[in-house]
Amino acid sequence: MDPIKVDFSDSGKKKSVKDVLIPPEKAGLKILINIIITLIVAVVAYYFLLPPMNFQSYDFYIYWAIVLASYVGCAFVTSGAFIKPEYVPYVRRQAIAPVAIGLVLALVVGIGYLISSPFFRAKDYAEILTIDNAEFDNTISVIDSMSDFDKVPLIDKDAARELADKTLGDFSALGLESQFEILESDSTQINYKGSPYRVYPLKYGDIFKWATNSVLSAEYEGIPGYVRVNLNTQESQLITDFDIKYSTAEHFGEYLERHLRFKYPTYIFGDTSFEIDEAGKPFWVVEHIEKTVGLVGGDDVAGVILVDAVTGDDIYYSAEEIGAASSEIAWIDQAYDADLLVQQYNYLGKYAGGFWNSIIGQSGVKQASQGYSFIAVGDDVYLYTGVTSVTSDDSILGFFFINQRTKEGFFYNTTGATEAAAQRSAQGKVSDKGWKAAFPILLNIDGEATYFMALKDDANIVKSYAMVNVQQYNVVAIPAGENDDLASAVSEYIKGLKALSPSVVIDINFDVSGNKPQNGDASTGLANITGTVTDIRSTVVNGNTYFYIELDNSGVYYYVAADVADMVVLFDEGDTITVTIDEASEGKLVEALRMILGTVEVPEVEEPTEEVTEEVTEAIEETTAA
Repeated sequence: MDPIKVDFSDSGKKKSVKDVLIPPEKAGLKILINIIITLIVAVVAYYFLLPPMNFQSYDFYIYWAIVLASYVGCAFVTSGAFIKPEYVPYVRRQAIAPVAIGLVLALVVGIGYLISSPFFRAKDYAEILTIDNAEFDNTISVIDSMSDFDKVPLIDKDAARELADKTLGDFSALGLESQFEILESDSTQINYKGSPYRVYPLKYGDIFKWATNSVLSAEYEGIPGYVRVNLNTQESQLITDFDIKYSTAEHFGEYLERHLRFKYPTYIFGDTSFEIDEAGKPFWVVEHIEKTVGLVGGDDVAGVILVDAVTGDDIYYSAEEIGAASSEIAWIDQAYDADLLVQQYNYLGKYAGGFWNSIIGQSGVKQASQGYSFIAVGDDVYLYTGVTSVTSDDSILGFFFINQRTKEGFFYNTTGATEAAAQRSAQGKVSDKGWKAAFPILLNIDGEATYFMALKDDANIVKSYAMVNVQQYNVVAIPAGENDDLASAVSEYIKGLKALSPSVVIDINFDVSGNKPQNGDASTGLANITGTVTDIRSTVVNGNTYFYIELDNSGVYYYVAADVADMVVLFDEGDTITVTIDEASEGKLVEALRMILGTVEVPEVEEPTEEVTEEVTEAIEETTAA
């Protein structure tokens, strides 16, 4: 009998079964299976996620986290560690390499995030975009006749989208009705042959319609066209001269990003816009993004990839080549996405004084106002938006304009109402109709910075127009009477501006023909009456508060809505005010076009008789009582 051997080296310590490295059966084969499955996951994930192989992209780190995690997951499954805990130490050993690689990548992106933080690099963020100060007249083309409105967008993108949707009905002639929808996310405002347009690519309504017309069709040639909407004339056209095979709404190899990823594996793609050249041929303009601050901060456009939407052929142009505007690519209008430019301006406005100044004190800290629009300057499209202080968004400090092709930027220094305030003022004038004001377009009306807005109903159909002066934002004009046309709105705007500020000189009087009379020949047809307030009354009509005011030198009552002359709520008896009326106004109640505190030079006005005064007073009392 062999002697019993007792080992006292562990001093009685028990050894856990989990600490014993026990490989599963056929461990080598299972490692090979794990590697093969991980490779399959890597290929499939790359095909669908399309990450750039670039340390500056967060998608790069997400992709590798998925791949590494798939290997560890496979090791747990193939070893049976979920049901046999004794294999856990083995799986831990297998996971050492992928976990180590993952930690290294996490460390890289973590350090990269820190060194890219505005806390350390505020100055670099502020220098991504350069803005020069500019005079208004040197930045925005002066409008001095109705013919100049031919290049002004009279409808916004929502109204244009409604027109584009209706135009899709033209596919019925091709037997393709109800097959397509507007692909609005890639819609672009461009200048096409001197006029503002929006161009809309199309997509199939759902995956089944796509499959029926592509995979299951032997004659599939692509999406048969796009929609082009003139923002001035409101003409919408379905263009069927081109079959679009490559699109952001396509699938498999024709999906635009996938088509480009295999050719440009390291590029970080930014915004994609749909444009047409001067012959109407469709192209995709894809931004190539580079990080300019640290490892992962400060997005900027290094160049664009111009892709033929029909053939898929592409050409790369650097930002310098796009900005140079050679004859071949001068038609490109958007090389820089609007949201990217607004972000870059906010960096400039926030960090120009340093990181701590952006938090404490905030001296000179500015930001873009809510919303933006586009205007044409020459052959280029400029993004524009108001600039406000971070401590208040009730008024603007000016406007910035940025060329979407060259990134050339200008700042126009002025004070006045924000775009949102102008929209509210315009909507107040038509509150009884329930119309909504589109985001304003900034115009230069003979030197006066002016917000121009379309007034739309709930169906996004343009019903009329409104104009609001940026600096004197109580000058709000809509077409007079039953007119809803543009010429009437412009005429009323000029009348209101001259009535409020006689010192303002506008040398034009608009009419539909676009003629411009000689300076000083056109009469405003208005009269100003200055006097002391002797009586103030008010009433509410259709939700609007109207004030009725009598002056000491006039027996009539002048009435005005509070949303037209908002200062009227501050008037007291004994105040000296100036009332602007139409010279042709008659009757016991006279509508006031403007009411302001103070005195301006006014023409003489015939005083009404005592008999008329008594009649008017009685009429006003009856109105107020009702």
